[in-house]
Amino acid sequence: MSDYFIGVDIGTTSTKAIVFSTKGEVKGTGNQGYPLLVPQPGWAEQDPTAILTAAIAAIRDAIDQSGVSKSHIAAVSFSGAMHSVIAIDANGNPLHNAVIWADNRSVTQTMRLKQNGGHSLYLQTGTPIHPMSPLPKLMWMREENSEIFQRAVRFISIKEYVLFQLLNRFVVDYSIASATGLMNLERLQWDETALATAGIRADQLSELVPTTHVLRGIKPEYAEAMGLAPDTPIVVGANDGCLANLGVGAIAPHQIAVTIGTSSAVRAVIPKPMTDEKGRTFCYALTEHHWVIGGPSNNGGIVLRWLRDNFCQLEVEQAKQQGIDPYDVMVRSAMQIAPGAEGLICLPFLSGERAPYWNPNARGIFFGVSLHHHKAHFIRSVLEGVLFAVYSITLALRDLAGTAQEIRASGGFARSAPWRQMTADIFGSEVLVPQVYEGSAFGAAALGMYAVQAISDLEEVQNLIQIGDRHSPDLDVFKTYNYLFSVYERVYAGVVDEFATLAEFQREE
Repeated sequence: MSDYFIGVDIGTTSTKAIVFSTKGEVKGTGNQGYPLLVPQPGWAEQDPTAILTAAIAAIRDAIDQSGVSKSHIAAVSFSGAMHSVIAIDANGNPLHNAVIWADNRSVTQTMRLKQNGGHSLYLQTGTPIHPMSPLPKLMWMREENSEIFQRAVRFISIKEYVLFQLLNRFVVDYSIASATGLMNLERLQWDETALATAGIRADQLSELVPTTHVLRGIKPEYAEAMGLAPDTPIVVGANDGCLANLGVGAIAPHQIAVTIGTSSAVRAVIPKPMTDEKGRTFCYALTEHHWVIGGPSNNGGIVLRWLRDNFCQLEVEQAKQQGIDPYDVMVRSAMQIAPGAEGLICLPFLSGERAPYWNPNARGIFFGVSLHHHKAHFIRSVLEGVLFAVYSITLALRDLAGTAQEIRASGGFARSAPWRQMTADIFGSEVLVPQVYEGSAFGAAALGMYAVQAISDLEEVQNLIQIGDRHSPDLDVFKTYNYLFSVYERVYAGVVDEFATLAEFQREE
C-alpha cells in the first residue's frame, strides 16, 4: 500500500526532505546544506547544481532513515523558495548562478519601476515592486548583463531547474509564478505588460500549471540515486511561504502563520486574490480557492547569525563545551534582561527591508544605547527587533484580513520557547506551535496528499497537525512592547530619508 508522502523544501541555506505518513507522522528526514554566494556587496546567488545534488541526497537520506520501501511512496511534492532567476541555454544548462530573493543589485531598476507604472503592475500581479522580485532582476540583467540576457533561451527558478533535471519538463506552478511579478492573478496567465517591462516573451518562461499538477517519469539515474521508483508521482507543489501556512494549519480566517528562519514572514489565507492599495503586502496562489496574503521581512535569523558570528564568540565557545546550540546560550543570556532591553531598540534592517516598507535602502539601527547596556541587552534587542519587524507586517495584514486571534509558529525560531513567548507578548495573541516545526515540508507533503486524492479537502490537514506548545500573552509585557513599538515606528519614519543617502555611500565604497 502506498501510504507515505515526501515533502521536499528547497530553501535558502539547505534542502530538507521529510517522509510523512498519511497521519502526519514523521518517518524519516534528510537535510543537505549549501552556501549562499555573495560575489559582490548586495548580491546573493546560489549554485543550481549544488541544490540539485542536495535535493537528491536529502530525499535519499529521508527514505533510508524511514525504512520505507520505494513501492510505498505515494508521491513526492516540492516546496521552493520564491523569487529566484536562472537564465538557461537551449540544453537547459545554467548560464550563471541563480540570483535569489536576497539579491539587491536591481535597486536602480526597482526605483525607476516604482515611479513608472510599478503600482499598477503590483495590483495585477500581487508581487510588490522590490529587488527581490524576478521582474526587476530581469530588467537589471537586460541592461547590465546583456550578453547573458541575449544568450538565454529561457528564464526559470531554482525549483523549475530541479524539476527539469529530474523529469525533463519545464513547468512552473501558479504559486511560484505568482511571486515573480510576471503572472496576472485574475487570469492565471503571464501578464503581457509585465513581460514587456522585463523585455521577455511568454515562450521564454515555463508552462503554467496548478500546484497540484502531477508529473511522472523520473529519469532512471535520478530515481535510483533518490531511492524512488521512476513512476513515482511528482507533485509540482507551491512556494515555501504558502506551504508553511498549510503545514502549520493556518488556513482559517482567524489564523495567521508567523515563520522565522533566515528571513521572516507573516501570512493569512483568503478565498480569492486580494492586493493592497498601499502596496504593503503580497498575494500568492496556493490553490484556486486558497490565496495567501502577507509580507516577508529580509531580517529574521540572519540578523541573529550576524550577531553570533561577529560578537558572540564567548557564547559559541560555551555552547561547544556544553554540547548545545550557540543560539540557546545567546537566548538564555537575553532572558536575563527585562522586556524592552532597558530602552535599547533594534531596527534590524541589515539586509534592507521588504514588507511593509519595501525599502532596499533601509539599514540597521540600535537606538537608545547607554553606558549601562551590555551584550545581553543587544542580544535581547535583536530578538525583539526581529519580532517588531514581523509585527509591523501583521498590522498591515490586519487592515486586509481582520484581526487574528491565533498565531501558528514555524521555522527555526519555533524551537525556542523564550522567543515564542516573546512573540505572544509582542503580538498580544496566543501562539500555537505544531509538533512538526518544518511547516513548508509538511505543507508540501499535505498538498501531495490532496493532489493524489489521499485527502479530499485541504481543511483536513488541520486534523493531521498536533499542537505541541501554547503561549498566552502577558498583558503587562504586551503594554510595554506596544509602547516601545510606537517608538520603533517613529525612529524609522525619522531616518527613512537618510537611508538612501547612506546606502548610496556604501555602494560607492
